[in-house]
Amino acid sequence: MSSGGPPGSEDEALGIIEAGEAIGVPTVTLLLQGLAITLAQPRGVARETRRLAADTLRILAGKSDRAPAKGDRRFADPAWSQNPAFRRLCQEYLSLCESVGNLVDDLDLGSRSWQDAERARFVANIVMSAAAPTNVFVSNPAALKRAFDTGGVSVARGARQWWRDVRTNGGMPAQTDRGAFSVGTDLAVTPGAVVDRDELAEVIQYKPSTPAVRRQPVLVIPPPIGRYYFLDLRPGRSFTEYAVSRGLQVFMISWRNPDASMGGLGMDAYAARIRSAMDTVSEICESPELSTIGFCAGGILMSTVLAGSAFDGRVRAASFAVTLLDFDSRAALGAFSAPRLLELARRQSSRSGVITGRQLGNVFSWMRPDDLVFNYWVSNYLMGDPPPVFDILAWNADSTNLPARLHAEFLDIFQRNTLCQPGGVTVLGSGVDLRRITIPTFVTGAITDHLTPWKGCYRTTELVGGPSTFVLSNAGHIASLVNPPGNPKATYYIDGETGAGPDAWFKSATKQPGTWWEVWADWTASRSGSEVPVRGHLGSAAHPVLEPAPGRYVRDRV
Repeated sequence: MSSGGPPGSEDEALGIIEAGEAIGVPTVTLLLQGLAITLAQPRGVARETRRLAADTLRILAGKSDRAPAKGDRRFADPAWSQNPAFRRLCQEYLSLCESVGNLVDDLDLGSRSWQDAERARFVANIVMSAAAPTNVFVSNPAALKRAFDTGGVSVARGARQWWRDVRTNGGMPAQTDRGAFSVGTDLAVTPGAVVDRDELAEVIQYKPSTPAVRRQPVLVIPPPIGRYYFLDLRPGRSFTEYAVSRGLQVFMISWRNPDASMGGLGMDAYAARIRSAMDTVSEICESPELSTIGFCAGGILMSTVLAGSAFDGRVRAASFAVTLLDFDSRAALGAFSAPRLLELARRQSSRSGVITGRQLGNVFSWMRPDDLVFNYWVSNYLMGDPPPVFDILAWNADSTNLPARLHAEFLDIFQRNTLCQPGGVTVLGSGVDLRRITIPTFVTGAITDHLTPWKGCYRTTELVGGPSTFVLSNAGHIASLVNPPGNPKATYYIDGETGAGPDAWFKSATKQPGTWWEVWADWTASRSGSEVPVRGHLGSAAHPVLEPAPGRYVRDRV
C-alpha cells in the first residue's frame, strides 16, 4: 500500500501518474473473480484467520508494535500513534492488509497462473485501499481537526466538490484543476506549425533552435491514447524542445480524438497514417531517409509499419520508449486478461463506437487506488482541499477516446500475444515479422514501471533483427518520459551485456547520472546524417503551413 494525501511536488505528481495502453474496463465481475481466486485457498484462509485473530488480541491489549510503513502519509497525523483508539484501529487495518497480501502471495507459489495472481492482487489492492480508516470522516483525525478548525467550512467545501465530481467526472474524485493550464499557452508551446492534416492526425513540424540541423529528420509517434503533449510540457520539461535544441529536425504526429463515426478505424488506418506522415516529412526535408521514435502504444503501431514485408525501408533508425511488444511478460495488466473481461471490453467499445477517455482513465486509476482514487477522495472531500495544480496531472486528465476497432485489435494482441509471432498480425495486407526490423534500434524501459515492466521492454531487443541499444531509466512509466536533463534525481543504466537476458544485462550494466534523453539524442544524431543549414521557413510548397502549433486536434474535446 502506498501513501495518501495530495501530491506535494511535481516529482510526486509524476510518480503517481502511470498512464498507458488500453486493455479493458474494471467491472463487478472482475472484482468478484479476484475475490474468489484469493479466497479459494482453504489452508491459507484458515492460517491467516488464526494469525489475524492472535494479532487482534495483541492489538487490543496494547502489546502490538505494528506501525505504518515509513512514508505512508495516510497515517501521518500524530493521533494515529498517540491516541490509543486510533492507534489500535490503524494496527488492525495494517494486520488485515498483511493477511490479504499473504493470501495473494500464496497464489504465486501455487498452481495458479501469474494472470490469476495479478487479477487477485488488483482486486485486493482496491478492497484494502477502500477499507482504510482514513477514507471515512469519523475515523480520520486530520479531517476531524480540519472541520473543527474551520468551523465546518471544510466539510461544506468537500461536499460541493463531491457533488461537482458526481455531475462532471463520473463520480471519480478530480485529480487536478484542469482549468489551471491552457494548451498552446501554458503547455505544448514549442514553436512550430501544422504542415499536414487529414481526418485521423495532424503532422507538426517544429522550428529549429540551432543554426544547423541534421539532414535526416525524426518523426515522433505518440500513443493514440492521450494527447501528445506529455512530450511537450512546459519549457524546460519538454522532450520536443530538448530534441530540437540538439539540432534534430523534429516532426510530431498529433492524433485526432475520435468520435463514434470513426469507430471503424483500426491498425490499418493508423499504420497508413504513419506512412503518409513519413512521406510528408521526407518531402519537406528533401530527405529519403528518416528516424522514428514510438512511445508506448505508438511504438506498437510503429513496429507494425517497420516490420511489414511491403515497407520500403526508408527508416534508418528506430526507437521504442517504454513499449511492450511481447505480452507474455508478467505485468499488472495481466489482471485484465480474462477472456470474458476482454470480450466485454470489445462489446462495450463496439456498441458505442469508441472506448471513452474516461473509461480508459478509470482503468488505470483503479490500478493504483491509493494514489489515484482514495488519495483524492480524502484530500478533495474529507479535507475540503481543492485539487492540486500540476502540468502532468492536467495532461493525465485531458483524456482521449480510442476507436472501437483499434481497441479490439489491441485487445487481440494482448490476449493472444500475436505481435511477437511472425505473421500473427496482418497490417496493410502484410504479415508483421519483427525480425524484419534490421535497422539499429534504441529501446528504453523504466525500472519502476508497472504497466510496461522493463524486462518486457528489454524483450524488444531480442525480437528485432538488428543491433539494439537498451537504456533503463530509474523512474516509472510516464515519469521516465518526462525526465529532462538537469534533474538531480535522474539516473539510468546502460551498456549491459546483451544476448543473455534482462537479469544478466542489468547485472553488467553501468549506472549513470542524468536522463535517457541525452543518450537518445546522441544516438539519433549520429544516425541522422551530416549537418545542413537551417531553412528560413517551415513546410514546403506541397505541404504549406496550415496553422501554428500545437494545432487543432490536440484541443479537440469530443
